[in-house]
Amino acid sequence: MDKEKLILEIMADAEKDGEPVTREEAEEMAEMEIKANASRRYEKAEKPRKTATREIKKDPEKVEIIKKICDFLLTSGEESATIVNEQREIQFREFSITLTKHRKRKTK
Repeated sequence: MDKEKLILEIMADAEKDGEPVTREEAEEMAEMEIKANASRRYEKAEKPRKTATREIKKDPEKVEIIKKICDFLLTSGEESATIVNEQREIQFREFSITLTKHRKRKTK
């Protein structure tokens, strides 16, 4: 940004706030702002940060429910029933069934 534009902008903002500043004060404020913006430095770490891999725990109850639903669909004549995710989803024809386990509400 041009220093002159910044000075005029500072003076206009100060006047809007009801506290007008002199040109010298605006120049000083503009110089401080320019120096503050110029002194930013971004350093790159030598070693990149490792991303944490979270282990997904298997819920045996959910696995059992999904298997039972899939078995039921297969025995009732639905040949295209497949388990997409053994803890979550079954697909057949153009449908899918998603199993959701709801958490208990936290009491305050």
